[in-house]
Amino acid sequence: MKLITQPDDGIAPLLVAIKKAKKTIDIVIFRFDRMELEKALAAAVGRGVVVRALVAHTNRGGEKRLRRLEMAFLQSGVAVCRTADDLTRHHGKMMIVDGELYVLGFNYTELDMNRSRSFGIVTREASLVKAASALFQADSTRQPFEANHKHLVISPETTRKLLTEFIKGAKKELLIYDEKVSDKAMLKLLRERVAAGVEVKVIGKVVPPVPGIETVKSPRLRLHVRAMVRDRKLAFVGSQSLRRPQIDGRREIGVIAPNEKIAATLARVFDQDWSDAVVKPEPKEKAREVAEEVAV
Repeated sequence: MKLITQPDDGIAPLLVAIKKAKKTIDIVIFRFDRMELEKALAAAVGRGVVVRALVAHTNRGGEKRLRRLEMAFLQSGVAVCRTADDLTRHHGKMMIVDGELYVLGFNYTELDMNRSRSFGIVTREASLVKAASALFQADSTRQPFEANHKHLVISPETTRKLLTEFIKGAKKELLIYDEKVSDKAMLKLLRERVAAGVEVKVIGKVVPPVPGIETVKSPRLRLHVRAMVRDRKLAFVGSQSLRRPQIDGRREIGVIAPNEKIAATLARVFDQDWSDAVVKPEPKEKAREVAEEVAV
């Protein structure tokens, strides 16, 4: 397994994967504005790679762009499917390239990749790839999907169960990136963990606030990530916040990574973001005075 960290890694991991593809690419899209990726997918078709794009039926304010993207893909030979409108949103971001799975917290956009804190997980673990491929096939053909993998977190099917287990398992610490934690059952779980002596930190918001849970705003970057680290040994990355609509009412895709190296790396990024948020920059006037004293 590998961790993609945004904005540090940018578009490169996805471009490299697409350019190396030899057989198949399946990509799930909610938002997309990266022309480099569009050209790379078209070039893959030209090499004989079978490319399938599953495009969301809607997103907030961007349906015209989605339909234009579908037409551009079709013109380049990409097989295009559109999600059903059975759910309020098909918000997941995922790509499968020659048996390698990319589960992403970020969209294929300049804003998410270059100016936002986010993460993605890359894995070749066979059972995860198989389950993700089954999800892609079911959503592409608008068929029911039976989610049963303990590490592939799918809304509305398994997110509540799997993330409940994830949170309950915390013994010492929970580090959470989330724009808005507000689901009542998840808040109850977090209160229980705090009462059990678990340190819970959230970069983002908890609504309503929970005594004992420390929160800060993302200090430097726009926050577009849903991720958790449990006891610095287990990590979750996905598209779903701990909010009821994203748990129970939308298509969301996430993955639990049983990989201590990934958990430790994600925790280090969290620690740095937390530190940056807590240590406020000096006022400009104070900084100028210090600079003048040093100059003297």
